[in-house]
Amino acid sequence: MGSSFQAARGVAVEHRVHVICHMTVDLQKGKMRLRTCLLGLLALCVASKCSYSPEPDQQRTLPPGWVSLGRVDSEEELSLTFALRQQNVERLSKLVQAVSDPGSPHYGKYLTLEDVAELVRPSPLTFRTVQKWLSAAGARNCHSVTTQDFLTCWLSVRQAELLLSGAEFHRYVGGPAEIHVIRSLRPYQLPKALAPHVDFVGGLHRFPPTSSLRQRPEPQVSGTVGLHLGVTPSVIRQRYNLTAQDVGSGTTNNSQACAQFLEQYFHASDLAEFMRLFGGNFAHQESVARVVGQQGRGRAGIEASLDVEYLMSAGANISTWVYSSPGRHESQEPFLQWLLLLSNESALPHVHTVSYGDDEDSLSSAYIQRVNTEFMKAAARGLTLLFASGDSGAGCWSVSRRHQFRPSFPASSPYVTTVGGTSFQNPFRVTTEIVDYISGGGFSNVFPQPSYQEEAVAQFLSSSPHLPPSSYFNASGRAYPDVAALSDGYWVVSNSVPIPWVSGTSASTPVFGGILSLINEHRLLSGLPPLGFLNPRLYQQRGAGLFDVTRGCHESCLNEEVQGQGFCSGPGWDPVTGWGTPNFPALLKALIKP
Repeated sequence: MGSSFQAARGVAVEHRVHVICHMTVDLQKGKMRLRTCLLGLLALCVASKCSYSPEPDQQRTLPPGWVSLGRVDSEEELSLTFALRQQNVERLSKLVQAVSDPGSPHYGKYLTLEDVAELVRPSPLTFRTVQKWLSAAGARNCHSVTTQDFLTCWLSVRQAELLLSGAEFHRYVGGPAEIHVIRSLRPYQLPKALAPHVDFVGGLHRFPPTSSLRQRPEPQVSGTVGLHLGVTPSVIRQRYNLTAQDVGSGTTNNSQACAQFLEQYFHASDLAEFMRLFGGNFAHQESVARVVGQQGRGRAGIEASLDVEYLMSAGANISTWVYSSPGRHESQEPFLQWLLLLSNESALPHVHTVSYGDDEDSLSSAYIQRVNTEFMKAAARGLTLLFASGDSGAGCWSVSRRHQFRPSFPASSPYVTTVGGTSFQNPFRVTTEIVDYISGGGFSNVFPQPSYQEEAVAQFLSSSPHLPPSSYFNASGRAYPDVAALSDGYWVVSNSVPIPWVSGTSASTPVFGGILSLINEHRLLSGLPPLGFLNPRLYQQRGAGLFDVTRGCHESCLNEEVQGQGFCSGPGWDPVTGWGTPNFPALLKALIKP
C-alpha cells in the first residue's frame, strides 16, 4: 500500500513537472534548457514547494444525507471548470458604483457584455499558460465564455487526478431527489506556476444545496372564519396594492427570470392549472418564454413550481425565463454553471430571482470572492439579482466552543439585493405584516459593510433595544436582508395538485422580483434604463415605497444566552426584514424618477 502510494505520488509529481515544462518548450528551444527546467522543477517538487492549494479553507465534509458509492472508474469522463484570474476588478467595482448611484452622472449607463469582457478578460499570458497546461494534461473539448474568464474542459478521472494533485473522485448519492454527483473530499493542489492565473477549479468539492422550503401546519384559529385560507396571487396583489391594470404591457422587451439548482423542474401544465385557479383577475402569460438548461422528466419540484408561479403572477404578463439545472453532468456545480451562462449571453432578462444559499463559512475564500466578482459583472450590466435570505433566521454554529450566528452566501454579497420574509399578523386576514421567524438575516464575516448601508446599519445598532451579545455577530460586516415580502402560507400547484401552507424566503424572493419587473416596465415605457443593482438607490431613499415591518424577531441559537432569539425588527432598516415589504404605487413613484 505504502509503496504503491509513493509510486502514484511520484507519477503525479513527474506529470506536473512535465506539464510546466511543456509550457516553456515553445518559448525556450533547445534540449539543454529543457533538461535544466526539468531538473530544477523536480528539485522544487521534491522539496514540496512547487504546488499550492487554491481552496485550503473549503469545507470538504460529506453533507448530511449523502453517501459514497465508491471511487469513480479511472476512464470515466469529468467536466471541470477552471476560473481564470481576471483583470481590473478594482476598476469594475468603481464602475458598478458609478452606474448604480443615482447621484452619479453615469447612473443607468450600463456596460454591455462586450464592455465587461474588455475590462475583466484574463491577460493573454494567463489564457495561454492555462490552455497549455490543460492541453499537456490531455484535456479535451475546452470551452470558454464571452468574458474568457472561465474554461470548462473534459478529462478522464485518471487525467484529472494527475492534474489536480491530491484529488480523489468518488460518486455520491443524496438529497431528497437521490441525485448522483462526482466529487472529491480531498484537497487538490495546482503547480505554483499557476498561482497568478487560476482562482479555483469548480466541480471538486461543493455539493448541490437542499431546499429549506417547508410546508407548515395550517394555523388554528377559533371563532370567525378569516378572509383568506392562505397566500395566493390575489392576496399578494391586495396586500401590495397591485390593481388589475398593474401588469406588463406586452409592448416592451422587458423580461424576468428565476433560477434554481435543486435538481427540480416545473411542469408547464402545473403553471397553466395555477393560473386557471388563481390568475383569473389579472392579465398573465400562460407559459414560460424560454427554458435555459434542460427540463428533466418525472415529478415536478415544489420549489421550482413556486418560483415560476409567483414570479409570473407578481410580475404578471411579463416574458419569463427559467434557468433549470437538471440534465447537467454529475461533476458540474449547477450554481457555477448558471454564472457561466450569465457571462456568455449578451441579451438577458433584467431581473433574476434566485433561491439558493450556503453557509458562508463552508465556502473557500477564493470561491466566495470570485462569485462576488461575477455579481459585480452582472451589476455593471444593469442586471438586478435578488437572492433569498435563507430560512434559518440568524443561523447558529459553534466556533471554539462558543456560539455565533451563521451568515449565508450569496445573501451576504454586497452586490445582490437580498429578500427576507414576513407573515401576516393574523394568518387568515390581509393585515399588517410581522417578522416570519425563519427569515434569514445578519452580518457577513467575509464582506465589509458597503458604504451605501453604513448609515442605516449604524442607526439600527444604536437604537435596537434587543441586540444580541456582540460576540455573536460581526457588526462591521455587510448586513442583510435589504427588503422583504410574505414568506408564509403559500398555495402552490405541483404535479397537478394544489398544495397549501408552503413557506420560505424562496416564496418572498420571486414576489419581490416580479414587482421590480413591473417597475422596470414603467421605466422602459418612459425611455429610462432598467433599475439595475438596486441597493445604493434603495438605501439612499431610506425605504421609500416600502411597508416598514417593526414587530417580531427571527430564530437563532438555542442556548441559555440568547434562547433562540436572533435580531428583532424595528423602525427603519433591520437585519430581519431590511427596509420592509413593497407598497407598489409608492415604490413605483420612488423608483420611476430618472
